[in-house]
Amino acid sequence: MAGFSCISAQQTQQMIADDQCQLVDIRDEQSFRLGHIPGAQHLGNHNLAEFIGAADKQLAVVVCCYHGVSSQSAASYLAEQGFNEVYSMDGGFEFWRQAFPDQFEQS
Repeated sequence: MAGFSCISAQQTQQMIADDQCQLVDIRDEQSFRLGHIPGAQHLGNHNLAEFIGAADKQLAVVVCCYHGVSSQSAASYLAEQGFNEVYSMDGGFEFWRQAFPDQFEQS
């Protein structure tokens, strides 16, 4: 897989703080509702085409999953769709939750 880079949770946190990325969470909807990174958009088959059509392809995209594995395939796919800067977050939401226990929200 090519067209994306892996990024740490700390780097992701900084990009979010600097408003330098779009954050998408590809976990299942129930998991997303139970907890996600603030500002993350849930992305699944139901809204993928809409996201691709409406997103700013010049702004970096960070993909988050459970443990940082599935996000690599999704990041590769988004890179193929014309996004210029795509990242897969290492460790996924589970690492984020442990590293930043006060920085996640429920929907």
